[in-house]
Amino acid sequence: MKIASAGVALPEHYYDQSTLTAYLAEVWKDHPEVVRRLDALHGNVGVEGRHLSIPLEQYASLHTFGDFNDAWIKAAVDLGERAVRQALDRAGLAPRDVDAIFFSTVTGICSPSIDAKLVNRMQLRSDIKRIPMFGLGCVAGASAVSRAADYVRGHPDQVAVVLTIELCSFTWQRDDKTVANLISSGLFGDGAAAAIVVGAKRADGRGPRIVDTRSVFYPDTEGVMGWRISERGFRIVLSPEVPAVARENIGRDVDAFLKDHRIARADIGSWVCHPGGPKVLGAVRDALAITDDDLALSWESLRRVGNLSSASVLLILEATIERARPVRGTRGVMLAMGPAFCSELLLLEW
Repeated sequence: MKIASAGVALPEHYYDQSTLTAYLAEVWKDHPEVVRRLDALHGNVGVEGRHLSIPLEQYASLHTFGDFNDAWIKAAVDLGERAVRQALDRAGLAPRDVDAIFFSTVTGICSPSIDAKLVNRMQLRSDIKRIPMFGLGCVAGASAVSRAADYVRGHPDQVAVVLTIELCSFTWQRDDKTVANLISSGLFGDGAAAAIVVGAKRADGRGPRIVDTRSVFYPDTEGVMGWRISERGFRIVLSPEVPAVARENIGRDVDAFLKDHRIARADIGSWVCHPGGPKVLGAVRDALAITDDDLALSWESLRRVGNLSSASVLLILEATIERARPVRGTRGVMLAMGPAFCSELLLLEW
């Protein structure tokens, strides 16, 4: 099993963090207690700018959950197609080569799901297997690659596409003055990413071999992260406990995973880690006893485009394949954490 390639699609509308903060300050000008906190909260998330799916001034015209979701569907189809086409081109594959598509999101709702719309738009085969995945949040990029690996393990001559689309700007809640919403309004951005996972009989491309995967569920942590969904749309649940959960669990879980393969953290030369935020990345760094240099691509992605939920770890995977290019034989770990609370780990070999 191998990750043959990865592709990324970001919206054309890009704004620096100060512009976005100023816009929100104007929206919330009648709530001075909110405005007073914005600069500090947005400054602390380590984000310099973010891509938005529509021009900033158009968000004022969206009022209902339906308005936001309709805009989400339109942008998601366009970005999804771009990400998948780039990944297929890099793998030397055509749309007709795809046997299965694993699609993940947690920022919009669509039935038929976006993957079905892409079957029509991209003329994918009519016998394609579609596996839409909703609700996993930030962990879903890694989880979807793991589930695609499970699939091609049983179908070694086949090709699976993993597609993640997260348009977090369409979940923004004007009426939510909680600290969690103020932080998320400065942290999360929009984008899509795809990966091509191929079976052993088609294991070509520049990406890494998938040696093994592991899912870890932490009981009774539902309140740590997620959404409350109502007629107003998606309202963020974001507990300050997230870094603590990462710090307490990720080192132990990675060690147990690696031990099964008779290796240790010191044997890992490449870390593909979802950038949840500066405190989460710092907690992962400390828990694994690695350095900021080991997580340089994660820090860079957070700074440049913000947290893209499930798509972020695939952005970092794409940067690792296309730019970092670990030497042959390097072992790697791909990891992400998300709602439940849970983590997903992949052992890679480049």
